[in-house]
Amino acid sequence: QHTSSTHSALSFRTLDPARVGLLVCCTSGCLRGKGAVASGNSLGNSLGQDQSGRPLTMDAGLKKTLQEIPLHKTNAGPRDGDKWISRLKEEFHALIEYVKRNKTKDEDWFKLESNPVGTRWFGTCWTFIDGLKYEFDVEFDIPVTYPTTSPEITLPELDGKTAKMYRGGKICLTDHFKPLWARNVPKFGIAHAMALGLAPWLAVEIPDLVAKGKVVHKDGAAAPAQ
Repeated sequence: QHTSSTHSALSFRTLDPARVGLLVCCTSGCLRGKGAVASGNSLGNSLGQDQSGRPLTMDAGLKKTLQEIPLHKTNAGPRDGDKWISRLKEEFHALIEYVKRNKTKDEDWFKLESNPVGTRWFGTCWTFIDGLKYEFDVEFDIPVTYPTTSPEITLPELDGKTAKMYRGGKICLTDHFKPLWARNVPKFGIAHAMALGLAPWLAVEIPDLVAKGKVVHKDGAAAPAQ
């Protein structure tokens, strides 16, 4: 189990390139300072087409959420040296703003921490059903070809519980995700992947898994059915 004692949380004030471990959580103590600002946030309604050639449109609520997350300017991945550090600063800022947005709307639903170089992320995500909190471990690696390639968000403990998941617990994203991500390289980042990918998946899949008895609640925590 990962803890902040093994991967120290980064002060958002300093953003020391030698220590880029990150903890994004929903307490005011973790939301201090600002990273580099990625200006501009313009999203169109057209998402391209799905695999059948049908036009895709964006839900108004989802569009509003995405518009509240800062966009990125630096097109860099883990192998790009100092440019990657610049990209991470933008990622930190976007995640901070997204968490602030969620806190304001009383919609806190995840916390994330990274390894010291920002290439591996882990934490927890949760959703409430009938007043009960269902919480799951979440993890993903940053691809070498990021941000052209989006992270593959994984919920390991739900592996094999639903058809909307690939082997190893990688969530199966909606038809909206890939075309929207592709149209917004390098503007989209980790916060956008959480909002556009994981949040809708949790909202649809977890209630269904609970209803089918594949995920059960116990002592205020989530646990997959055995």
